[in-house]
Amino acid sequence: MSRALRILVAVAALAGGSVPLFAAESALMRGTAITDPDLLKKLDQNDVLTIPRLLWPERNANVPLTTDQMFSQLPQLKQIPPAIDTELDRYVAQQKAAWPSETIGVGEGFDVQLFDRANLKSPDTRFVLAGIVNRMDRAYVSEESCGEIRLIYRLARFDNKPDGGKTATRLPMTFNLVMKARDPHQTDASGKPLTCAEVARRWLDNGDWQRLIGGSVHPSDATLDRIETNIQVSVAPKSALHDFRSDYLLKVFKYDAATKTFEESTLENQIDRDRIVADDALRRDFKEWLLAPDNLRAFDRGTVLIPEKFLAKAAVVPTPAGLDASALQPEFGMMAGEGRDNPVFTDNDVVGALKQAAARGDMQNVRSVAGFQRRLNDVTCAGCHQTRGIGGFHFPGVDWLADKPSNSTIVPASPHFVGDQVRRRDILTAFAAGNRPDFSRGFASRPQTRGSQELAGTEYQDGWGAHCSLQNAGSGTRDESFTSWSCAKGLTCQAAAASRRIGMCFIKTR
Repeated sequence: MSRALRILVAVAALAGGSVPLFAAESALMRGTAITDPDLLKKLDQNDVLTIPRLLWPERNANVPLTTDQMFSQLPQLKQIPPAIDTELDRYVAQQKAAWPSETIGVGEGFDVQLFDRANLKSPDTRFVLAGIVNRMDRAYVSEESCGEIRLIYRLARFDNKPDGGKTATRLPMTFNLVMKARDPHQTDASGKPLTCAEVARRWLDNGDWQRLIGGSVHPSDATLDRIETNIQVSVAPKSALHDFRSDYLLKVFKYDAATKTFEESTLENQIDRDRIVADDALRRDFKEWLLAPDNLRAFDRGTVLIPEKFLAKAAVVPTPAGLDASALQPEFGMMAGEGRDNPVFTDNDVVGALKQAAARGDMQNVRSVAGFQRRLNDVTCAGCHQTRGIGGFHFPGVDWLADKPSNSTIVPASPHFVGDQVRRRDILTAFAAGNRPDFSRGFASRPQTRGSQELAGTEYQDGWGAHCSLQNAGSGTRDESFTSWSCAKGLTCQAAAASRRIGMCFIKTR
C-alpha cells in the first residue's frame, strides 16, 4: 500500500477545529483544502452545506434530503439521473459486445459487478460533504471568476441497526458542486468589489469557512458553475480473460442560469479519440490546432483549453492502466506506432513542432515524442484520473461517518492531489500579493520542481513509490522530457512495467 494511503491529511484549525495529526502533510494542505472531519461533519449534519440547502435555500426543513428526494424535488438536477442512466445502458451494451462470455449485473454473482443505480433513487442513501477544495489555480480558465471552489460529496447508504441507530456505508460515487471563487458583483466589508487577492488571503489565513466559500451559504446563479460526477460503474475480478479491472464513469453538467438547470456538457480537454480518428477532417483540424504555437505552449504548461468540437460528453476510466501505452489510455491510437495506419500525429509532426517551439524558448515539460504522448494523456480527465490516483478518484473525501475507519477510507486524497498542493498554494500566495500567478503545471506523474524543498525525498516527488526516469539508471535512450525524474538517496529507479522510460523509486537491491 502506498504511503499516501496511510496518511491522514488534515488542515490547520478552522473555526476552532482540532490539531492536525501529521504536520508535514497538513502544511501542504494549508490554505488549499478543508478536510477537518469534525468541521465537515458539523457542516453536513446541521444542513449547512448540503446540496439541497445550497440549491434550495428557502427550504424550511433542517435535515438533509435523501437521494430520491434530492433528485425528485430539486428541478436544477432533473437532467442528471436520465443522463447517467443512458451512459450506464451504453456501458452495459459495450461490455456485452466486448466480453460476450462474461455475465454482467449488480451483485457478487456476476463476472462484472455493476454499480447499483437504484442507489440514486433510494430513500436510504444521500450525499454527504466529504471535503472542500480551493482551485484558484484554475483562474486561467476565467480570470473574472478567480478560479473555483469545489464542494465534494460522497454517496453513502444508511441502514437501520437493531438498537434503532444507523450504520453508514460509503458508496463509490462522488458528486462535486463547483462554484466560482468570486461573484463579480460581491463586495468586501468596505463595500468595494471583492478581489481575487482578498479571496486568496482568506484561504491562506484559514479564516471562517463561510467567508472561504464566497461569504454566503446561498450561491447565486452567478457563482454556480457545474456539477461533476464520478461513479465506479463496475468491478471485474481477475479471470482467465483479463486481469482485475475497475471502470469509472465521469460526467459533467454545466449550470444554465437561463433555465436554472445543470445540463449535460463536454468534459474539459477530454478528447473524443474514437470520433477524431474516424473523421479525416476532424483529425486534420485537431492536429493543426494543437500544434499551433500558442496552443502547443499552453499544452506544454498544462493550461490548454481544447475546443468543444474535439471533446466527449462522457469518459470511462479503466484502472489500473499501468505505465505503458495501451488501449486503456484516452489518447491511445492517436500517435504513430499505436496500431493505426493513419495516426493523428506522426513522430515527424511532433518533432518538427517541438524543434520550432524550443527555438522560441517555449517548452518547459514536453521535450520529446514520449513527453507529448504523456501530456496528451494527462491533460484529459480520464488520463489524469489514471495517474497516481486511488482507483479512479483523486479526492475520495474524508470518511467522518465510520466509527473506526480504515486507512483506505480515512485518507481524503491521492498522491497526485497531495503532491500538487505546493503549486496550488504558490498560486494563492501570488494572488494574495497582487501578482500574476504562474498557472503552469508539470506532468500529473511528477510535481513541479518549484515544490522541491517541501516534496524532496517524499513519494510525491522522488521518494519510495515516486515515478522516475529509467534512463537515470542507465536504461534506454536519453529522453529530455524525463531526465530530471530522479530518486532520493538510497533509492533506485526500477522498471515497474515493460516501459523503457518510466519506472518507480524503490530501495536498492543487490
